[in-house]
Amino acid sequence: MLKPLLVGLAAFGLSTLAVAAPVAGQDYTVLDTPVKTQVEEGQIEVTGVFWYGCPHCYNLEKPLEPWVAELPEDVTFNRLPATMGDTWVKHAFAYYAAEDLGIVDEVHNDFFDALHEQGKRLTDPNDIADFFSNYDVSEEDALAALNSFGVKSQVNKANARMRSMELMGVPALVVDGRYVISPSSAGSLDNMPLIAGSLIEQIRNERGTSASAASQAEATEESSQE
Repeated sequence: MLKPLLVGLAAFGLSTLAVAAPVAGQDYTVLDTPVKTQVEEGQIEVTGVFWYGCPHCYNLEKPLEPWVAELPEDVTFNRLPATMGDTWVKHAFAYYAAEDLGIVDEVHNDFFDALHEQGKRLTDPNDIADFFSNYDVSEEDALAALNSFGVKSQVNKANARMRSMELMGVPALVVDGRYVISPSSAGSLDNMPLIAGSLIEQIRNERGTSASAASQAEATEESSQE
């Protein structure tokens, strides 16, 4: 079983892992019906499903953020706000509004902090707009984004995508639209990115590619465009 080995390797901060194969049904689950990925051909998608109000999602950010920062060129990480309740949906609107306003990278961790460290709820659109005003966005623009058709459409798509992933809770990492990693399957929050890294390597082997080959291909493409 993979968990003991991963715990021992967690301190090394490895972004991918190929030393042991994770076990389906133990370290992760396999979706009966794969979800269509939202990445370009040749890319491997990792989807981080979260809710801002979830303490485990908040705590996962600590091991997840540096792991995402070190992902190779052939891996794309996307976030997906879960929509399992009324408050969840309101926070999903906040996430996509921040994305629409171009401030999601600045806001993401601070939004978590506001809920879990400062005791805020941030469910009322006016409160969210006031929060966003700290990021060079007017409250009027923030409210417009929160109420826009585009953001509502994104939330609806997120809801449909989350349901197709057959998720029973969050946080979750979904790799290549096929493999679902949860805290319980991984054994700990720290293990989740490590198991995802091992699955990424497994997918590369299935495709007959490697991280270095993907990097070289991208470098060649960039060079040809110059």
